[in-house]
Amino acid sequence: MRRLHEAIVRDGVNLGDGILKINHILNHQIFPDLMEDMGQELARRFRDVGVQRILTAEISGIAPALSTALALGVPLVYARKKKPITMSGAVFLETAPSRTKGEEVSLLVSAEFMPPGERVLIIDDFLASGLTTLALARIVRSARAELVGIGVVVEKGFENGRKRLQQAGYEKLRVEALATVLRMEDGLIELATYEENP
Repeated sequence: MRRLHEAIVRDGVNLGDGILKINHILNHQIFPDLMEDMGQELARRFRDVGVQRILTAEISGIAPALSTALALGVPLVYARKKKPITMSGAVFLETAPSRTKGEEVSLLVSAEFMPPGERVLIIDDFLASGLTTLALARIVRSARAELVGIGVVVEKGFENGRKRLQQAGYEKLRVEALATVLRMEDGLIELATYEENP
């Protein structure tokens, strides 16, 4: 994912308070070929765990999750933040804080799209504090499905999301990030050294 790293270094913006703006490639504008490459790479990393379904949160998680689901040939389900009138029947509901929105957001998944016993992979745009990821993991658990891994485009390592997942009992779960931000200080963005096919 050299192109991803180069795009973050070249055009990423440190907005302060740990917020990384990468709207040019992920959260607003998308290059389909880069997104396809990211999905292929995430699929490669999780191909051996028997993924049957992918779960993400709307809206920025949808693109990387869709490209990964396409590469793996499995369905994608995304947690809605508001319940539409078309969502009837049993619903799994969790909440998580959103730093960019400055409030708690709801994550809702219709039970009909999260069947028990399936092997579920969570894919999202960021792993930061880990709180959104943990909310998605609770949905998987509530559905009596099996969480088999977590893949993200960017991990902000300094926010300890991975550590929070371990403390919540997911210490043996595979967590993969295509790019890892080590520090964001004084307007700078420091990425972990890029490695081809870790």
